[in-house]
Amino acid sequence: MQTLTEPEIRTSFVNCSQGEAKRLALPRGLTDLPWADLDFLGWVEAGAPDRAYLVTSHDDRLVGLSLRKPPPGPKSLTRTSICALCLTAHTASGVSLFTARKTGAAGRQGNSRGTYICADLACSLYLRGKRKTEATQAAESLTLDERILRLRINLDGFLAGVFA
Repeated sequence: MQTLTEPEIRTSFVNCSQGEAKRLALPRGLTDLPWADLDFLGWVEAGAPDRAYLVTSHDDRLVGLSLRKPPPGPKSLTRTSICALCLTAHTASGVSLFTARKTGAAGRQGNSRGTYICADLACSLYLRGKRKTEATQAAESLTLDERILRLRINLDGFLAGVFA
């Protein structure tokens, strides 16, 4: 992903008002992020852990989504969950349901689309081995480029549901 500026990020949001986009808290250290290793920019708002944001390219334009996630439930030592985007396995609460209000009339009526994503939105870093989980990962025969393509396809599917 290319390095993004604050104005680019704030103007990319498609499922919230311009006022909400202006008020949202951007990730700390924006200029220090590992941009070359990111397939999308995702972060959970530090002061409001039920709010998260995702910015990526979609259909040749920059698209930002305002997301909601439920409060963490009870932790399980035996449960394993898998992210629907990068297919990384996590223990306990490492995967969370993120919902995005749909765009247009459907969103104004309260309709949303949800999917299970790595709770810290660091799918790109897990995919590249820059972050590890406690869960045992299944061995994959896909190359890194193929896994990145799979992540992009899964993310584009989620985005298509938000625009539908």
